[in-house]
Amino acid sequence: MSPLNLAAHLGQDEFLAQVLHRRYRHTPAAIPHPGELITWDDVNTILATHRLEPPRFRLSADGEMLPAHRYTAPVTTRRHTVWQRLHPTELHARLTEGASLVIDAVDELHPPIGRAAMELEQWLRTGVQTNLYASFTAREGFGVHWDDHDVVVIQIDGAKRWKVYGPTRTAPMYKDTDEPEPPPEEPVAELVLRPGDMLYLPRGWWHSVAASEGEHSLHLTFGIQTTTGAQLLSWLADDLRRHDILREDLPVHATAAQQAAYLERLRKEVTTALEDPGLLGRYTAMRDSTDLTRLRPSLPHITGLPADPDIHIQLTSSRAQIGPAPDGDGVIFRACDNEWELAEEALPLLQRLTSAAPGAVSLGELVATTGIPMADVTAVVSDLLNGQAATVVQGDRR
Repeated sequence: MSPLNLAAHLGQDEFLAQVLHRRYRHTPAAIPHPGELITWDDVNTILATHRLEPPRFRLSADGEMLPAHRYTAPVTTRRHTVWQRLHPTELHARLTEGASLVIDAVDELHPPIGRAAMELEQWLRTGVQTNLYASFTAREGFGVHWDDHDVVVIQIDGAKRWKVYGPTRTAPMYKDTDEPEPPPEEPVAELVLRPGDMLYLPRGWWHSVAASEGEHSLHLTFGIQTTTGAQLLSWLADDLRRHDILREDLPVHATAAQQAAYLERLRKEVTTALEDPGLLGRYTAMRDSTDLTRLRPSLPHITGLPADPDIHIQLTSSRAQIGPAPDGDGVIFRACDNEWELAEEALPLLQRLTSAAPGAVSLGELVATTGIPMADVTAVVSDLLNGQAATVVQGDRR
């Protein structure tokens, strides 16, 4: 786990059993050193060194995205491509006027945030995207709104006032049949987040946010990917195509009796599948093993690894799956939509890699802790690199 230990701050098993998807939780001073995640200097560097196009990078005020030309200018390269160059003076002016700055998926741009997101992914067994928000006035960037995913908020610097109104529709979705009813006039909670504070909000909970405390604000929002019954049924429909009844044409021209017989056959297959007590586990394992969130190349090691004990390895997914081989002889390692069948002797190596995630571990430590010879460790890790499940990192990234 990361030194942040976000699971412990949120409440671990008690949070999963009593809070997750049910109610909000505010944890003051949970993160002693929030600047270890990101600083203002880091933000300035990201803006200066990345060509971030809207809506990945944007300014928002009163629920509307500002036109990019109000804080950028087009630049035509010698290859006749056009990109938008950020103008710091115009950016400052828009922020002074009350716009909020947003960088989506900042976890892909700044490794400390990426590791924190992986920590949540490992614990909650779902994908996480982290957005960054910076505000400088009491003007609200987004108004009263709800999100279609749960969020974990960490205040990095300054202060921000959150008004939490609660939900008006159970578990609303981005693709839904109805919109939630408007929020109540009075919030159920009004909180001021200060550096190191954490806030958890379930999806569908109306809220508004403003830097109304007379100081600027910088916070991160970790958006937690939903896993719904609708998604389960969609996957199940694909999984059941192995049965003839799922592949047959609908009997639209048949008699009523023939149509009823068809639907009864279909019902039996679906009901049998839903009665399987291991169904949710299979579906979750599939999602974990096919996660491609954080693929990362391993340059310059494009054909394999040297047997260098100082090389550090990190899994690119914190949700890798280890299980027995179908014939009971060996182990199966599943990650990043790939699968490896390895000898039983490789199990300690795989367990050490997964326990280190989202951190890194050196080849030397893998040899020392597992007792597996360096040549075998290097061979297994090289296979994982080729299958996108692992990456080489410079130095020790624990």
